[in-house]
Amino acid sequence: MKIIRLFGLLCFFSFLCNAQETTIMGTVSSEGEPIPFANIYLKGTQIGTSSDENGFYNLSGISEGTHKIVASIIGYIPFSSTISVTKGEMKVMDIELFPSTQALDEMVVTGTLKAVSRSESPVPVEVYSPTFLKKNPTASIFEALQNVNGVRPQINCNVCNTGDIHINGLEGPYTLVLIDGMPIVSGLGTVYGLTGIPNSLIEQIEIVKGPASSLYGSEAVGGLINIITKNSLEAPEFFADAFATGWGEYNMDVGAKIEVGKNTDVLLGINYFKYDELIDNNSDNFTDLTLQDRISIFQKWNFKRDKDRVLSLAGRFFYEDRWGGELQWTPEFRGGDEVYGESIYTRRWEVLGKYQLPIDEKVMLSFSYNDHDQNSVYGDIPYLADQRIGFSQLTWDKEVGRHDLLFGSAVRYNYYDDNTTATLTADEVVIPSIFVQDEIALAKKHSLLLGLRYDYDKRHGNIFTPRTAYRWKITDNDILRLNAGTGFRVVNLFTEEHAALTGARDVVVTEDLNPERSFNLNLNYLKKIYADDGTFISLDASAFYTNFSNAILPDYDTNPNQIIYDNLNGKSVSQGLSANVDFVFPNGFKFLIGATFQDVAQTEDGIKRRQILTESYTATWNVGYTFRNLKLSVDYTGNLYGPMRLPVLGETDPRSDFSPTWSIQNIQFTYKGLNGFEFYGGIKNLLDWTPNRGNPFIIARANDPFDKEVLFDGNGNAIATPNNPNALTFDPSYVYGPNQGIRGFFGIRYRIN
Repeated sequence: MKIIRLFGLLCFFSFLCNAQETTIMGTVSSEGEPIPFANIYLKGTQIGTSSDENGFYNLSGISEGTHKIVASIIGYIPFSSTISVTKGEMKVMDIELFPSTQALDEMVVTGTLKAVSRSESPVPVEVYSPTFLKKNPTASIFEALQNVNGVRPQINCNVCNTGDIHINGLEGPYTLVLIDGMPIVSGLGTVYGLTGIPNSLIEQIEIVKGPASSLYGSEAVGGLINIITKNSLEAPEFFADAFATGWGEYNMDVGAKIEVGKNTDVLLGINYFKYDELIDNNSDNFTDLTLQDRISIFQKWNFKRDKDRVLSLAGRFFYEDRWGGELQWTPEFRGGDEVYGESIYTRRWEVLGKYQLPIDEKVMLSFSYNDHDQNSVYGDIPYLADQRIGFSQLTWDKEVGRHDLLFGSAVRYNYYDDNTTATLTADEVVIPSIFVQDEIALAKKHSLLLGLRYDYDKRHGNIFTPRTAYRWKITDNDILRLNAGTGFRVVNLFTEEHAALTGARDVVVTEDLNPERSFNLNLNYLKKIYADDGTFISLDASAFYTNFSNAILPDYDTNPNQIIYDNLNGKSVSQGLSANVDFVFPNGFKFLIGATFQDVAQTEDGIKRRQILTESYTATWNVGYTFRNLKLSVDYTGNLYGPMRLPVLGETDPRSDFSPTWSIQNIQFTYKGLNGFEFYGGIKNLLDWTPNRGNPFIIARANDPFDKEVLFDGNGNAIATPNNPNALTFDPSYVYGPNQGIRGFFGIRYRIN
């Protein structure tokens, strides 16, 4: 009897096992966050599903054998992997998706002032997400851009570390920085627009290389950088990110989303950075890195309205106390001639907003205002400046048949005043503008964009800036773009040239400066490849040419004791080739490499010279691998810069006229094994490279920063003496890279969705 019962139980359990369905289940996630509504299916079958709001999926009714499972969703690289199952088996397979910095389905707004998918934009726009920024964590977007091909953060002074952004070799004043599409930072405040916005509140960074003045007006001559902040649906409930480095740098980002009633929410972000270590590894008695204490508070209000009309208001307050100089400097020496120091107090506030009018037509009112107050001393020379920029813009987006039209009118208010001799009275001007843009669908695969902008500046009269763009979508995976356009820039000298403020050289303005004009051509080819095994490859290549007229250039060479400014009597040309290649493999390996070859030079009186502080070639890379079982990611990032011409003090200066080829390389390890937490750490500047290699010194006459022991002839030129055999004067402007050597870092991130 017992044998019969045992046999019956065995038959029953066998029946249950045979009746049990073969199932594959798991979660879909990216960077530790669940991805809802991703498509998951078995290739070659009718079995498929989508992940729920928590990223969970379940595939059932699967036959025994080996299958290829595929997962995809817009904005991420498709996942593909083989999996073997036996009859009645329940198998767990978690899927990790990787965002692609080059994904064609990303939405962009910068190229045309309209939200379109990147593949449909006639203007090539590069897009970088916070995930990209995390590969080499930095205290500001300014530093993070060192890993973007064709974009280089340039340090302009060895003492106070003031810097700007170069795009395709063009100086910082040619780059316009925007926040949510508003040209809120320019001139005096360009770098400050790239500092102090927590990464947790950044949706993406869009970069356009080449003139965009037909939409954005002055300063968008060489390119623009648009920082897009998150909306309330995409922002985390709470986010904190803190890290420290071996040099004693401390940075903290805190972000939160706060609901105020049913129809209003607030995004709050706070960034704090502190560095107060006296480090002098190159032994010149000057700080290698400026000491800084800064705080930035960002707040964005989003209001829900009928028919999803837009209403948002954002503001930011920024304060920084920064100084560099001789190691014995203290605030009591500020502005004196006993101990040299460069001390900068910066107070800045900004407000910007968007309001969609309550009418059937798509009409948007955008506005911004910023006030920038700077109290600086460079040795014993004070520089007190106040800049205010107000901007308002009304746009009407209208589709008529094959024409996608955009009409706009803008007004810009500029106020600038400082205590230098170049600004005897405050510079105050109102610049009204109108513009029109028409994107024409010529055929299914062809579109043409035409644009024209008119600005009136009382100082320079009427200014017209046309542009055109042609897009040929050869296939869904091949896009060819040809862009041509013009740009203009109205110059305020002292807001842009820090070297004029160091006190090291006299500034000479030889004539009234006329506005610069530029003409640009850009040919872009974008290719994406999806392999059967889930491998993704993207190629983005461009050829560019920009010709400047009335270029305003600082002349360091005619007189080593002066910086001479005038409009170039000739031509200035920037031309070159640029390419990015992005590989993503289903096993977790990622590889992104970019390279730019450029020729940036001025021709005057038949003589061609390379532009100063401009490299002839550059490369960037990002190699990453994720050990899924260990929940550990490794990222190796770096850049390479070719030789650039440097501002030496004449033929007797023993410092090299050209920089060597140099590279900054970093490695980072990130662990995501705890829910909501990320732990990361690594080493920056693995090669321990600093610009003092191969040079007897970096700062000229660092032992005599006030030139008290320098003798001059009747023309103001330094005379060689036993104490000064090379006839030099104090000069901290010989700089092309950071002075920070190798250092470790460690950080923690915490996020609540």
